[in-house]
Amino acid sequence: MRLTWRTWSSSKWPGRWPTKVYFGRWLIEGGPYVVLLDITATAWSLDRWKTELWDSCTIGVPWYDREANDAVLFGFLTAWFLGEFTAQCEEKPFIIGHFHEWLSGVGLFLCRIRKLPVATIFTTHATLLGRYLCAGSVDFYNNLQTFNVDKEAGDRQIYHRYCMERAAIHCTHVFTTVSQITAVEAEHLLKRKPDLVTPNGLNVKKFSAMHEFQNLHAQSKARIQEFVRGHFYGHLDFNLDKTLFFFIAGRYEFSNKGADIFLEALARLNYLLRVNGSESTVVAFFIMPARTNNFNVETLKGQAVRKQLWDTANAVKEKFGKKLYESLLVGNLPDMNKMLDKEDFTMMKRAIFATQRHSFPPICTHNMLDDSTDPILNTIRRIGLFNSSADRVKVIFHPEFLSSTSPLLPVDYEEFVRGCHLGVFPSYYEPWGYTPAECTVMGIPSISTNLSGFGCFMEEHIADPSAYGIYILDRRFRSLDDSCTQLTSFLYSFCQQSRRQRIIQRNRTERLSDLLDWKYLGRVCTRRAGWARVWGW
Repeated sequence: MRLTWRTWSSSKWPGRWPTKVYFGRWLIEGGPYVVLLDITATAWSLDRWKTELWDSCTIGVPWYDREANDAVLFGFLTAWFLGEFTAQCEEKPFIIGHFHEWLSGVGLFLCRIRKLPVATIFTTHATLLGRYLCAGSVDFYNNLQTFNVDKEAGDRQIYHRYCMERAAIHCTHVFTTVSQITAVEAEHLLKRKPDLVTPNGLNVKKFSAMHEFQNLHAQSKARIQEFVRGHFYGHLDFNLDKTLFFFIAGRYEFSNKGADIFLEALARLNYLLRVNGSESTVVAFFIMPARTNNFNVETLKGQAVRKQLWDTANAVKEKFGKKLYESLLVGNLPDMNKMLDKEDFTMMKRAIFATQRHSFPPICTHNMLDDSTDPILNTIRRIGLFNSSADRVKVIFHPEFLSSTSPLLPVDYEEFVRGCHLGVFPSYYEPWGYTPAECTVMGIPSISTNLSGFGCFMEEHIADPSAYGIYILDRRFRSLDDSCTQLTSFLYSFCQQSRRQRIIQRNRTERLSDLLDWKYLGRVCTRRAGWARVWGW
């Protein structure tokens, strides 16, 4: 968050400020006003406020849960701030408080307990218990009605968090979720049916490139190709012009995000490409942050070798060009046998020798702290995708978010997405799914599922999503193995497309961007519902 600040003067209410308050503008389009409340400056009040929370709501927060303790601090500060603000208004204020997720829930039900004149809206982007249950490999969606929610939350030591979330939902005037599938989940786990479903939108203008998005794809793809040249030095026996870049990105939730099924499908795709003699090669990127301690030395060396080769080629090219210029200047055709001398050949042979490598290119770009227990790396060991020359599917695990300042892959996330050919998001638990939506507005085809809010939204609003580069994987009514087979079919069919077919498909995908724009998703109805509940508008 980029902000321009000034400290809010406390001279108007001396002695009544429990924390530091910062007021400024958010440096994005429109420059909205922002108020920040410093929870660290009021940590001394934590025990007192937790006691008050217990007395008023019988919600006990353990001392060791730092995130929940921060939620208590933020909630009490939010309620205090709104109370002070309404008290200073000379006329009756019409205030809407829109609270997101359980972390803000304490502030919401404190506003109701204190009877502040605030119309409250609570939006859940995912339920706490749902995320935990899905991560535990249960048949979640077919057993929603049978879960003992109190027991399940207690078994996972999140009962206090669950109580905060549920209290906020039952106290709010208007309860919304981001997708229909999350609405069903919330109704069963949190015991209240949402009043509205408000799909997540995007600022399409930020990503819009009009007729330039195909050129941007080519430019960004060239940046990724440079990284691949360095990463696979010594084993670069595949044609980069016939190489497709697939990727999965997001928080590191191995099964929830579908990384497990993606890896299985890649192993099957590798077999299909090999037995059918395909000329296509797939490089699959996993962009998921994990615990690391440094860059992988082999990965850094690869980029250094690539740069050294580039410098050598430029040096030889410059000498060649100078001799060619001198020869043409005097009216003679150059003697090609004399254009390069012995020193030039020695330099080139040294460069070629530097590219010799006796080990496979690394899977992971960083040194993992939990290498032996990492689920992605262990699955790769099991399925045998080690980036060998015989493999038509290569895997690169980048356990950090992308940055344009990285010495390895110096691109930001948006540029990386534009340079890829296909985003793969076979999630089992995905209340909405911004990643496939971002692919869509940038004209990049993607794979989603009928268990994600985005996938369900596209199935509802588009007759044939696959014709527009939106592939919907069935993870609700098929077994894991059948879903993996379907995903493999999607991937293999995509590999069989010609370059022209992929260009046409990207054009069709980009046309859907307006469907995901905020101005078409009717957020205003949420505010109107809040006004109607409180003031009868």
